Amino acid sequence: MLASGSLRRAEILSAVGWPFETVLAGIDESRAADEEAISYVQRLALAKAEAVAAKLDKGLVLGADTIVVVDGTILGKPEDAKDATRMLRMLSGKWHEVLTGVALVRADKKECAAVDHEITRVRFSEMSDDEIDWYVSTGDPVDKAGAYAVQGKAALFIAEIAGDYFNIVGLPIRLVYELVGRIRIRKELSRHRH
Repeated sequence: MLASGSLRRAEILSAVGWPFETVLAGIDESRAADEEAISYVQRLALAKAEAVAAKLDKGLVLGADTIVVVDGTILGKPEDAKDATRMLRMLSGKWHEVLTGVALVRADKKECAAVDHEITRVRFSEMSDDEIDWYVSTGDPVDKAGAYAVQGKAALFIAEIAGDYFNIVGLPIRLVYELVGRIRIRKELSRHRH
């Protein structure tokens, strides 16, 4: 079960052949005062997974949350075109980090099975004001952490990537695969204890 309305996350899960259904978590995603970036994305991923798991009797629920951090500033989704422009000016010509928190919760246990995060570094080329205005006018930055989608028109401005590409899209699928493996091992161990 995917606790997210993100089409990008759904596309990644479909691409690797994992069957899933989507259920929106509908949680408060605001950041606590002085909350560190990693704690923030992991907390939200877990809250999303737990909120959906609470509605189910069985199954594995995947929660994820992505943010962008540039020069120590956390960028979520832009509020409007002006906010998107501000974010893209901050990213222009710089390295930044894309952080995604991932949580898996077994609905039958109503407990956290596994939670972790992925960090990918991305460098934007220098963007002129005209380029930023054009990109914002395409509507691509709406509903995207850091006001860009690496798999969309923003690819024109991505100079370098260090780490997991799929993390930038919104779901570090290799990490999800590892977490599923950890849950299976835990399940086997608990079975042998009884």
